Amino acid sequence: MHTPKKINLFRSIALLVVIVSGILYALADRYLIEHVEIANAAALQTSSESLPTQESAASAEADASAEAVIADDWNYQGDGVSIAIQKVTTGSGQNALVYFVADVVISDATQLSSAFAKNSFGRNIIEYTSVIAEENNAIFAINGDYYGFRSDGIVIRNGVIYRDAPARIGLAFYQDGSMKIYDETQTSAEALLAEGVWNTLSFGPALIEDSVVAANLDYIEVDTNFGNHSIQGENPRTGVGMIAENHFVFVVVDGRSPGYSRGVTLKEFAQIFKDLGCSQAYNIDGGGSSTLYFMGRVVNNPLGKNKERGTSDILYIGS
Repeated sequence: MHTPKKINLFRSIALLVVIVSGILYALADRYLIEHVEIANAAALQTSSESLPTQESAASAEADASAEAVIADDWNYQGDGVSIAIQKVTTGSGQNALVYFVADVVISDATQLSSAFAKNSFGRNIIEYTSVIAEENNAIFAINGDYYGFRSDGIVIRNGVIYRDAPARIGLAFYQDGSMKIYDETQTSAEALLAEGVWNTLSFGPALIEDSVVAANLDYIEVDTNFGNHSIQGENPRTGVGMIAENHFVFVVVDGRSPGYSRGVTLKEFAQIFKDLGCSQAYNIDGGGSSTLYFMGRVVNNPLGKNKERGTSDILYIGS
């Protein structure tokens, strides 16, 4: 026979199990379990009336010219696209630093596209950058803003609105080839689309605006909720800058790997873009996500372990 004391103990244990199970499920639901909102994003983008027609005057002219493609492990020239990748190595020992600069010139702003992991939009849907790139026949790709880790922000991809929950300083790529940093809370996805926005990223912070390096980069934090690594300190980084319309530089910094590459602070990252001649520059998801893919291979060395981390999206240029 169970005494009242034992019965109360069993009840307490059962209650504790229920509480712990609930917490574990809530965490798994928030950070691990896939939540698919749109299962075939590519089909939605293809059918969207907001997309430019496939047989635009620019593409017809490009087809007519039939430009020959010249490419190697570090360069690509053809089809109205020029890509040149440079590996930069500085310092030694604990101060060793390695980063990669991709200088990209395109003839049509829509050649810079976005793609989702598993071709699906939602939360916690991830694949390696290289896998998403291969699934989309990409020549060149970088990791995106990991939109799937959060439920806010303005998400426009390839001319289609997926999310309209303004929250932070965002980045917009326009169909005229320009790139602008903007305050999500002062606009809407519909308004941006009407202005000609092709893609948005929602991460940050802004690094350079109108050729001026942003102030207070030593104190800015982004998404400081549970599960996020601080963006302060020396870290692997991914970012994009604009030199002129349809002329961009993408920088991927390796880090957290003593003796190989220490990573950079946000101030150092901004200075890299400044030295490259960028008038605008923006920081996107970094850390283990920072990945540069080119011509069938991962060019950088994520975390010094040659191992990618899954992400929810990429920016890429297709073949």
